[in-house]
Amino acid sequence: MKKMSVREITVGALLIALAILIPNVMPKVVIGPASFTLGSHVPLFISMFFSPLLAVMVAIGTTVGFFMSSLPIVVTLRAASHIVFAVLGAWYLQKHPETVLTNGKFQLVNIKFQLFNLIVGLIHSAVEVLVVLAFNLVDLGNAGSYQGGAFYFFFVLMGVGGLIHSLVDYNIAYFVTAAVSKQFTIPVFTAAKNLFRKKSAA
Repeated sequence: MKKMSVREITVGALLIALAILIPNVMPKVVIGPASFTLGSHVPLFISMFFSPLLAVMVAIGTTVGFFMSSLPIVVTLRAASHIVFAVLGAWYLQKHPETVLTNGKFQLVNIKFQLFNLIVGLIHSAVEVLVVLAFNLVDLGNAGSYQGGAFYFFFVLMGVGGLIHSLVDYNIAYFVTAAVSKQFTIPVFTAAKNLFRKKSAA
């Protein structure tokens, strides 16, 4: 397995710290009984532009951080589930860095990236729904009773709401990382630029 450099470990530690801090300082959108914290997934999404290994580090570090804090255990379990989409997404970006490009440029209006974003979001929300559903079944012996019903909570709020939250956060991460990549080396962005230069020179 590839070893992480000191730079990657440092970046990972900073992203973990941000991921733990954000839920405590950022505004929440509350649609009872669910709540969505703006930007809470951004650090993990940023790690996916580096490597699958860094994404694993940030996912695990965030989970441990949540476990050691006063956040509810279900939040920790949801954080642990993020390792699924993070590894798959980071692996895909490493194999297909051109996903972040539109005609050699980084733009939010990027069909390839937004399709990738949608797929990651579907995996993200589906796994979170399964984790929360399993937690409720174990904890309560049933799917739980919620205003509007269990279907509304799990599949509308957690499913559709979680998907929208994921899409928004990944676009924020993409915008921030694209801006930072102009001054610093971000592996996926650098690989994408190099691929475009090779195609242009051919």
